[in-house]
Amino acid sequence: MYNLFKFIEDKRPEYKVPFKFKLLYGPELITKEDLNVKGNLDLSDTPIQSLPNGLEVEGDLFLDNTPIQSLPNGLEVGGSLGLSNTPIQSLPNNLKVGGILNLIGTPLSKKYTTEEELKAEYPDLKVKGKIYL
Repeated sequence: MYNLFKFIEDKRPEYKVPFKFKLLYGPELITKEDLNVKGNLDLSDTPIQSLPNGLEVEGDLFLDNTPIQSLPNGLEVGGSLGLSNTPIQSLPNNLKVGGILNLIGTPLSKKYTTEEELKAEYPDLKVKGKIYL
């Protein structure tokens, strides 16, 4: 599928390869402009293992049921961040979430039983919505 998008972009430069496909199949092609996602980014049930530094998602970011190990420092998500059923064991510095942070089914949900415990460990964590452990 990525090759199809790339072929179209090569023939018609006004059509761009979607960020999700660059992220999954051609991360070396990601530009600085790609790192500001205007809407939602749903990477659930994909083989994604990492995200690029400088990523900002104005909407929701869903990483549920992925093998992602870590998140980049300074990650900003305008909406909710879904990390349920991932092996993520820590949160990055200065993580900002404008909605819900879902950590159900992660090693973090076993380590912390309350939002207060999690926030004590991560004082720079900014979550406007509820944190689900």
